[in-house]
Amino acid sequence: MLTYLTAGESHGKGIAALVDGFPAGVKLDEEFIASELRRRQSGYGRGGRQAIETDAAEILTGVLHGCSMGSPILLWVKNRDYKLESMPELTRPRPGHADLTGSLKYGTGIRAILERSSARETAGRVAAGALAQLLLRELGIEVVGYVERVGSVDLTPNATTLELSPSKQRELRNASDLFSLRADADEAGKSAIDVAKASGDTLGGVVVTRVYNAPFGLGTHAQWSRKLDGKLAQAVAAIQAFKGVEIGSGFELASTPGSASHDEILWDESQRVSRSLGFVRPTNRAGGLEGGMTNSKPIVVRAAMKPIPTLRKPLRSIDLDTKESVEASFERSDACAISAASVVMENVVAFEIAAAVVEKFGGDSLDEIKARIALFEENAARRLGAIEY
Repeated sequence: MLTYLTAGESHGKGIAALVDGFPAGVKLDEEFIASELRRRQSGYGRGGRQAIETDAAEILTGVLHGCSMGSPILLWVKNRDYKLESMPELTRPRPGHADLTGSLKYGTGIRAILERSSARETAGRVAAGALAQLLLRELGIEVVGYVERVGSVDLTPNATTLELSPSKQRELRNASDLFSLRADADEAGKSAIDVAKASGDTLGGVVVTRVYNAPFGLGTHAQWSRKLDGKLAQAVAAIQAFKGVEIGSGFELASTPGSASHDEILWDESQRVSRSLGFVRPTNRAGGLEGGMTNSKPIVVRAAMKPIPTLRKPLRSIDLDTKESVEASFERSDACAISAASVVMENVVAFEIAAAVVEKFGGDSLDEIKARIALFEENAARRLGAIEY
């Protein structure tokens, strides 16, 4: 099993990610991991913390001569802004945060809760996900995340853009201050963020992650807890401030008749020897997943992020000591972190896909995984009557 845990606090010594079950033989490109961490810190609307921290992940274990060893990998992202022991305690919980519920649940002050529940923790998830992307790329599987909406500003890319290669999509995305695929609409999105910031408010949005070239059969129908769409939904919904997740056309299908909701199955002889095994679909409303399993179409996960609840113009709250009505506490925050959220989502999705690959094809070494994928596709082609593979 490929799994990971994170540890660390927002103003502690750093954020750690412990990855277990990562196969041997993968070149660990530290610059790529660092580039994903830098992307998490950037994007229009970010706050002052990003000017203090310059994230990079040190690989402390599990690497030999630049390659994974098959043993646990410990990634360490050091905090330059380490001052946890000197941070003041708070008595005014912020609506929309873990402050009140966490302090009641654990019997601690608010500081102990907000330090761990902070989105700073996602540095560990991005580091682990970037590691997973290195494995996926060795297998020809590409992951692209981008922003589709900022507040009420629609940044949905057109069909032509989505037909571009993953590398071209990344080029477009990386050239955008909002990490969108709609350069023509970026200024409207940035203006909306500026208006919110000027009024002491915040904005959320919608982000999308697409996974290309995943083979048939990741996940399973056999047990609810192992369905890949369920695992993806859980991983994405667990990102700070995320409140809605859909696969493919998702909620739109609730008001669409069945005849227009599913993806017809066609045959293309020229694609018999490919990841699709010859089965093609004119649509992808299922988002690449049917019955909890991948069907070789692009996996499409879409999620909604609420506006950050830490406001310069605070909402009403209660002082836990006096029980008087007060304004909520304010901790340094962003006007809009939707661009960063797209990076986090891309990487948590990547990790779940990599974990599904390891579960399906074994995870001792990269060579073993490659051989088993080839054997699976060869056997499938043979069963379908392919003359040769």
